Amino acid sequence: MTFWARITDFITRAPGSALSAMVEAIRTVFEGDPHLRRRVAFSIAIIALSAKMAKADGVVTPDEIQAFHEIFSVPQQEMANVTRLYRLAQQDVAGFEAYAQQMAGLCGSEGPNCMMLEDILDALFHIAKADGVIHERETDFLRRVADIFRIEEDHFEQLLSRHAIMGEGDPYLVLGVERGSSFDEVKRRYRKLVSENHPDRLIARGVPEEFLAIANTRVAAINAAFESIEKARVGA
Repeated sequence: MTFWARITDFITRAPGSALSAMVEAIRTVFEGDPHLRRRVAFSIAIIALSAKMAKADGVVTPDEIQAFHEIFSVPQQEMANVTRLYRLAQQDVAGFEAYAQQMAGLCGSEGPNCMMLEDILDALFHIAKADGVIHERETDFLRRVADIFRIEEDHFEQLLSRHAIMGEGDPYLVLGVERGSSFDEVKRRYRKLVSENHPDRLIARGVPEEFLAIANTRVAAINAAFESIEKARVGA
């Protein structure tokens, strides 16, 4: 059975019509296959939280819908199920905090070190900035999700800078290095980030292949930040 067939089967069999009930059911339904459980959890988290973010912002733009499809390459025959989940999330009385807490709980003992949570947040950033600006309500939404995911404030600011519109992000902040760091330190940090965010690493920690655009855009931002610093240092 394919990955999407498993999700479709899960949606059909999950108890109740509320998406929050489905999220909670993931823990037990896929208990025997932790890797598949993460893939399913990740997919449903993006659908649920992006739907809640759109509701918080008050407006769903065509650009945001396009961005959703860019990071979520769903087979055409499965789009009906994705749409169903999206609508369930918008209609569910449970707030986005409940979804975020359930997702954080699925990381188990990894807690704040669970990279899958950063992957989820990165995908939400990608959707939020699709219309050319990350609105204040969206930033507040993302900051609250990061807080529930136990992502430190300075790391959140690093993610925010990575997704800055029109290349306005601070390259040192994007790489997470001090402005006074030696160029050798900058290179070491750059290489570490590129290695950590290689698509194979994301797949290994449970990110479905359909979401690898997250890795591509993340590495592109890391490369751009390093090139900016390198150009400034060489030209100095």
